[in-house]
Amino acid sequence: MPSLKQIAAPVGALLRERQQTVSVSESAAGGLISAALLAVPGASAYFVGGGSVYTQTARRGILRFNDAKAEMRGSTEEYATLTATGIREILDTDWAIGESGAAGPGGNRYGDPAGHVALAVVGPVTATRVFETGNEDREDNMWSFAMAALDLLHETIKAN
Repeated sequence: MPSLKQIAAPVGALLRERQQTVSVSESAAGGLISAALLAVPGASAYFVGGGSVYTQTARRGILRFNDAKAEMRGSTEEYATLTATGIREILDTDWAIGESGAAGPGGNRYGDPAGHVALAVVGPVTATRVFETGNEDREDNMWSFAMAALDLLHETIKAN
């Protein structure tokens, strides 16, 4: 397993080079996306903040979602885009990551299996991806979700 610094170094370097910022709204990754971005020396140049938005209470408090948004079905590209857009607007960043999934060992209340995650990157452009690991191990999935989110961010920034 690569270190936190190793998985975020390429995107950190790209953000610093472009003098751009990022924020994160994550759920099933449990803070690993933010931790990886912060593990890179010089992270204060690009990482503004974010949160582990794991419950409806957090959706209302951190993302300022109204009841309809707070009760929206998670683990979809639409929801991941909504959370990324929300944290980007609140923290006024160039880019934002939204992540929502089922880490395991069982699936989520929506019927998605363990290892299912929806990801979104929102900035000057938006990119989304659904990723499935086929794995029920919670920690393995959390790491996989974080790596997939950072890969999507890196690919999206690099393409624009």
